[in-house]
Amino acid sequence: MTIAFDIQPLSRELAAALQHRLDTRTKPLGSLGRLEALALQTGLIQQSLTPRIQSPRIAVFAGDHGAAKAGVGAYPQEVTMQMVANFLAGGAAINVMARETGLTLAVIDCGVANEVPGQSQAGVEYHLARQGRGTANYIEQPAMTAAQRDAAIAAGAGLVRRWHAEGCNAIGFGEMGIGNTSSASLLTHLITGTPLAEVIGRGAGLDDAGLARKQALLAQAAARTAAHPLTASEALTEFGGFEIATITGAFLAAAEARMLIVVDGFIVTSALLVAHAIAPAVLDYCVFAHDSAEPGHAAQLRHLDATALLQLGMRLGEGAGAALAFPLIRAALACMNEMAGFEDAGVSTASAED
Repeated sequence: MTIAFDIQPLSRELAAALQHRLDTRTKPLGSLGRLEALALQTGLIQQSLTPRIQSPRIAVFAGDHGAAKAGVGAYPQEVTMQMVANFLAGGAAINVMARETGLTLAVIDCGVANEVPGQSQAGVEYHLARQGRGTANYIEQPAMTAAQRDAAIAAGAGLVRRWHAEGCNAIGFGEMGIGNTSSASLLTHLITGTPLAEVIGRGAGLDDAGLARKQALLAQAAARTAAHPLTASEALTEFGGFEIATITGAFLAAAEARMLIVVDGFIVTSALLVAHAIAPAVLDYCVFAHDSAEPGHAAQLRHLDATALLQLGMRLGEGAGAALAFPLIRAALACMNEMAGFEDAGVSTASAED
C-alpha cells in the first residue's frame, strides 16, 4: 500500500488527572464501570479534562461483491441498491436509530453494481466514491486491483478528513453489501489465523443448505491463494469489498485526526483488522459497540484484545450497533463533566476505617 498515515499512540499525560476527576465525582470509586473507561479514553483522545462529542456521524459504506452472483448469500445483488435507496428515503433501521440518537447519517456508494434511483429525501448525506460496479468474483480472481484498493482507501480517508474539518470529532461506521459477510469471513480467517469454518455464519438469513454452499464456496476461494501467505493489504485486494477498503481508509484517517471511532459489527471489524495491521495504534481510538451474532466477530475481538459495550444478539449491519453506543458515550462524558464533586456537593468521602 502506497498511502501513509501518521497515527500516534495515545499520550497518557492526562491519565492521572482524568482518573482523579472521575474518582472525585459524587459516587463510589469505579461504580460507573465501563462508562468511566469510556470517559477516560475519550479524554485521552481529545487531550481534555472535559471531553465532548461534537457533530457526530454514522457513515454507512455500500458496495457490491462479484461473489454474490455465485451464491454466497441469501439475497439477490439488487438488494444492495434497494437498501441504499431506502437509506436515502429515510426508511431503514439506521435512519430511525440515527434520528433517535441525534446523529448525522452519511451514505457512501463505494461500488454499488446497480444505479441507485433518486436522491436523499430525508436529510441523509449521500456521497459517491465508486471504484467500480461491484468487485470481481474472488472465487476465481482477485476482488480488485491494488490500484483500486488504494483508491478506495484514499477515498475513505478524504471523506473523514472533510468531516473532521467541518467539526466532527466522533464517527461510527456501518456498511451495506449483499455478500459482504463472506468477504469478512475470508479476511478474518487470513488475518487472525482462525480456521475458516469457525468464522462463517448465516449472514442475512441463510438456511442450512445455503450455509453449506457458502462454506464450500469460501473454502474454494481461500484455496486459490493458499500457496502464498498474504499480508492484510494483499488479503483485502484478493477478497475484500470496495466498501471494506473504503472503511479501512476512513479508520486510518479518523485515528490520524484524533477522532473517537465507534466500531459496529462483523464486516466493519474486518476493515479494522486491515487498518490495525497497517497501523496498530488505530486501536487506541476505537470503541467497540456490540457483539455481533455472526460467529466470526468473536474471533476478531479476540485478535484485537477488545471487549464490546453491548450484547444484543444483533447482526443487522448498517451501523446500527454503533448508533446505539453513542448515548452511552454521551452519558459517560456527561457524568464526568456535569456531576458534582464530593467537596462541591458537601458529600463525605468513603472512610478507610468503615
